[in-house]
Amino acid sequence: MRKFFPVEELARDSRFTQINMRQAEADPRTAMVGPNAAKRAKVNRLTPARPDASEAARNLMHGIFVGEIQALEGAGRTCHDFELPDPKNGGATDTVPFALKLDMARQAWDESRHVEISVKLGDWMGSEIGQFAENTVLFEAACSTDPVMRLAGVNRALEGLAIDVFTTMKEFGEIAGDPYLEFCEDWMLADEVTHVKMGSDWLRKVTENDPERRAKALEFQSIVDRLFSFGGARSESEDSPIGLARRFRELAGFTTDEVDDIADVSLAALEARKAFSAAAMAEKP
Repeated sequence: MRKFFPVEELARDSRFTQINMRQAEADPRTAMVGPNAAKRAKVNRLTPARPDASEAARNLMHGIFVGEIQALEGAGRTCHDFELPDPKNGGATDTVPFALKLDMARQAWDESRHVEISVKLGDWMGSEIGQFAENTVLFEAACSTDPVMRLAGVNRALEGLAIDVFTTMKEFGEIAGDPYLEFCEDWMLADEVTHVKMGSDWLRKVTENDPERRAKALEFQSIVDRLFSFGGARSESEDSPIGLARRFRELAGFTTDEVDDIADVSLAALEARKAFSAAAMAEKP
């Protein structure tokens, strides 16, 4: 079977509309929680009290669904794309330990379950598969030829975002009095903490004697985090629809300084969004 599958060849049926990050900027279906959130005059924490709560929750749930598909594909590819270390030559940089492959296989198993749960939750919430666009950036982060980059971009950055999203959706279900949504999000949240912890542990272990490689991986993680700041849509401010789940991130292997950095980036993006909105409102006749 071929290795390093390109994002352009992901298998999807006619229900799906795939877009990349740049295209998402102009797609109205991502406006509730995507990059267009930077252009909205006001976006507050996702709660049932918001006038657009139902639509925003369905949009976010659909985003979770397609993200789980890509996370499944990414973890599965990592199991297959890289060779096992060869003790005869001391191992090569494109190999991964067998135990890491086992962890990625376990993650793929988890993600397949998350896909099934998300489909049922989408039905429960009144949305359809393909109702919103699928942003392919998660799988793009899983296309690196360096497994350490995949751990940083997917397990640390994007699965870290999943911790924030699931925490927010769990709280939304709790406030809305929806025990199905609350229970399912809590169940998946526990898995995501494990996935991020695996990424944190393996990144440090694999790069233990290669500080330059670790620095590059963490820089890549920072870039992905910035891409998914979404104009401050994820931060510790109540003005952001998605909260930063600090405690769960720490349980997943993030240091306090790392969470502080993510919080600072997100807050800066939020302030920039507010300034943009204020300037846009001031220009209106």
